[in-house]
Amino acid sequence: MGFRENLREALDFSGLEQKELAYKANISLRNIENYLRENASIPAADKAVKIAQALGVTVEYLVTGKNVSVEAIPAVDIEFKNLMQKIKKLPKNKQSIVIQNAMNLAEILYRQR
Repeated sequence: MGFRENLREALDFSGLEQKELAYKANISLRNIENYLRENASIPAADKAVKIAQALGVTVEYLVTGKNVSVEAIPAVDIEFKNLMQKIKKLPKNKQSIVIQNAMNLAEILYRQR
């Protein structure tokens, strides 16, 4: 995959809208939209760094699609990542409910060890 596809994947995973990413990265919305278009060019290094930081990924991931730490994590961490993707897509008030219930359940199970 190229920069555009990796950016789209990271953006979807983050749960941010394009305009939110633009704000967090201090880059114009028009630039973000351009990077997501077919045949888009890769942004300048300084902009790629800002985008990566705003999305919580590495520039290497955005450019190559590879992230050493992601490839090295065990399968259970992949399940947590998938769960977090689903939680991030929920409205904020429902996210809080899910997180609080998960914390309560984890505490109960921890005590039962």
